[in-house]
Amino acid sequence: MNRFFSEALRKIRTEKGLSQQALADKMFVTRPTIARWESGIRLPDAVMISRLAKVLDTNIDLLITAAKRDESPNVIMVDDRKLILTGGLPVLAEVMPHATVTGFTDAGEAVEYAKTNRVSLAFLDIELRNTNGLDLCRALLEINPRTNVIFLTAYADYSLDAWNTGASGFMLKPITPEGVTEQLEKLRYPFWTGGDNA
Repeated sequence: MNRFFSEALRKIRTEKGLSQQALADKMFVTRPTIARWESGIRLPDAVMISRLAKVLDTNIDLLITAAKRDESPNVIMVDDRKLILTGGLPVLAEVMPHATVTGFTDAGEAVEYAKTNRVSLAFLDIELRNTNGLDLCRALLEINPRTNVIFLTAYADYSLDAWNTGASGFMLKPITPEGVTEQLEKLRYPFWTGGDNA
């Protein structure tokens, strides 16, 4: 079962305002074929993925990447206060049960982790001990431009600076399951988390 691809396809199709039948008509396949792709039971071949990208007017790389992924996504949270990590990590794990969730109090360690592990989503505190979340965001995006970044802060004043980094979202502390779920719906590069948003 390929839930990464099915989630990406369903999200793109609904954003384009197409029903399964409408997409099937444009693809010259049956509606059950689309349903099987979106349920993860079947995976389209390269020709069909290329056709899907054209019909949906989307980046073919997004669909190919989703089709190839079979590992659980890596989600990190970086905050220099251990108390915030202790409270936040269980919330992330609850909302994204399929993800590997890892916390860091040191930005340098997070960067080293990102060099050897493809990070799908990073929750970053803006005020960090030896750096700031804005610079950390830029470093993570340099390693992998498809990393989704959501900034965490207790201060709304940072929101404008945060948007200039290419981040996907911005959350005020404390982290809540509802807040995380809302942010997951707005990711630039969606991925299957195993939660209710899937």
